[in-house]
Amino acid sequence: MSKFISLVLLFTLAGSSIACAADLRKPYAWAIQTVKQDASPVHVKKVIKRAHSLLGIPYLWGGMSLDKGFDCSGMLVYLFKNEANIHIPRTTSAMLNADLPIVARHKLKPGDAVFFRTQGSTRSNHVGLYIGDNRFIHAPRKGKTIRIDSMDNSYWKKNYTTARRF
Repeated sequence: MSKFISLVLLFTLAGSSIACAADLRKPYAWAIQTVKQDASPVHVKKVIKRAHSLLGIPYLWGGMSLDKGFDCSGMLVYLFKNEANIHIPRTTSAMLNADLPIVARHKLKPGDAVFFRTQGSTRSNHVGLYIGDNRFIHAPRKGKTIRIDSMDNSYWKKNYTTARRF
């Protein structure tokens, strides 16, 4: 009888491990999704105009709304969804892993997503919206509000990693 119980437990644990492993693959598959819509120049202008209207709204980790606030990636998701009807990945990491064109720094255009390493991170963990003239709008961190910064600023220049075009 104890061998029977041991076998039942073994198969139960093996089955749940397989289910857990399958669940782990799902977020990754979503993270490398293809963004099939292209932002037209008209949409980009609307996105940037709307981004300017968000200046001063507080940072909120996980935030994606006017009434509660935004985090860096949530701000871009909100802008592209509401102003261009383009659905982009929710997190900075997922945006980086999505099938999007990589843009060289010297070829940046308004509307591009610019990525940075912040707070000592070894990987890109922050994203902003390039608005032209080497400036970008972003939701920096807790205790701060959405603002415009220059990519010529020594901090942002040193921590810039890459850019993507939606």
